[in-house]
Amino acid sequence: MSTRDESGTTDPIIESRDQLVAPMQAGEKPVSDWRIGTEHEKLVYKKTDFRAPSHGEPCGIRDLLLALQQFGWEPIEENGEVIAMRGPDGTVSLEPAGQLELSGAPLDNLHETCAETGRHLDQVKAIGEKCGVGFLGLGMWPDKTREELPIMPKGRYGIMLRHMPTVGNLGLDMMLRTCTIQVNLDYSSEADMAKKFRVGLALQPLATALFANSPFTEGKPNGYLSYRSHIWSDTDPHRTGMLPFVFDDDFGYERYVDYMLDVPMYFVFRDGKYVDAAGQSFRDFLKGELPALPGEKPREGDWWDHLSTAFPEVRLKSFLEMRGADGGPWSRICALPAFWVGLLYDQGALDAAWDLVKDWSMEEREALRNDVPKHGLATPVPGGGTLRDLGVEVLKIARSGLSARARLNSSGDNETGFLETLDEIVASGKAPAQRLLDRYNGEWAGDIERVYKYSF
Repeated sequence: MSTRDESGTTDPIIESRDQLVAPMQAGEKPVSDWRIGTEHEKLVYKKTDFRAPSHGEPCGIRDLLLALQQFGWEPIEENGEVIAMRGPDGTVSLEPAGQLELSGAPLDNLHETCAETGRHLDQVKAIGEKCGVGFLGLGMWPDKTREELPIMPKGRYGIMLRHMPTVGNLGLDMMLRTCTIQVNLDYSSEADMAKKFRVGLALQPLATALFANSPFTEGKPNGYLSYRSHIWSDTDPHRTGMLPFVFDDDFGYERYVDYMLDVPMYFVFRDGKYVDAAGQSFRDFLKGELPALPGEKPREGDWWDHLSTAFPEVRLKSFLEMRGADGGPWSRICALPAFWVGLLYDQGALDAAWDLVKDWSMEEREALRNDVPKHGLATPVPGGGTLRDLGVEVLKIARSGLSARARLNSSGDNETGFLETLDEIVASGKAPAQRLLDRYNGEWAGDIERVYKYSF
């Protein structure tokens, strides 16, 4: 989740609807300026007893963050507490229970993306070795209850933790127990954004199936391949889901603004603190009638904040976020941006991907989204076959898109090699979660602590 370290009282006041549309319009870039931003979260644990460290304990989360200074990172504080680090490869920040996230820099190609990921993991592993801390690449804590997990000192998290149980049953699990990989991508125009949004939403279940990696809850199989994905189905119906309006002919920036105006607020950031506005209306805020700040109207930064509080399967800000994948180890971190860049950054590939999914009904898309957390690649797709069959076709398209980009490394290799881990998953028909379950039921003999050998 995003990190704020400015007061929020100096931005221009929002006086017109044009200012609400402006962030999306500002995202338009020529193809030559399109970039790739990759975000990945990891679970942090003490090697001695596998518990999740608190923020303030010796060699806890705060100390891990501060140790990044040796690699050129600088601390970001909130109310005197270190909550993130800003540095040469973007921002390292904290999820609510101390999951460590790299929000990477916008980069030109996947070779740079994977090198950035490697640098980050090398740095945190070096720090972890000194502190007796390990990092786990899964989509969800395999053995921890909510009560066993620490809470990080970020004001917005306190507001969300109070609000989540009022709107869904699994929102606290989303905050405290899950990890994801995301990729942020650019667009050239409103029409280009709309087509990428539609393809991204339609194929998000395939990404979920390929990266499914959360089959355990509190030490036992939970009956799902991606329980992390299932959690989102009962988190908050006002700010999650497949967004049917995106597939309407008139979809564009204005429709997304209308959607966001109907998403209830969480907070307003003022004078370094988060003001609780959970459940209140941004439309009221525009009229100066927000109960949390009577008489005050929103500033542009407030709208940017609000755009970060919706969690659909694809999210629009000044770029598009692909949000369907479970967390995983290094090779799969590199594979997710390869998957989406191959599909969305070449026009021929984008058109071919849309041709695969354009005739699906909204009911079929919703059914696919609802079934994939449990059934993964075996999930039936509209028109016949399974997600595994669809994956064969989609990976061919992604490979063609990456080949057409012709971004070469120093050895002359293009970006298609980053898809190999996904090729293996489709060829075997086994998502990462199924391989973990095989080990749990086989060589691990039901000992969930064996999963901690599966780090980065």
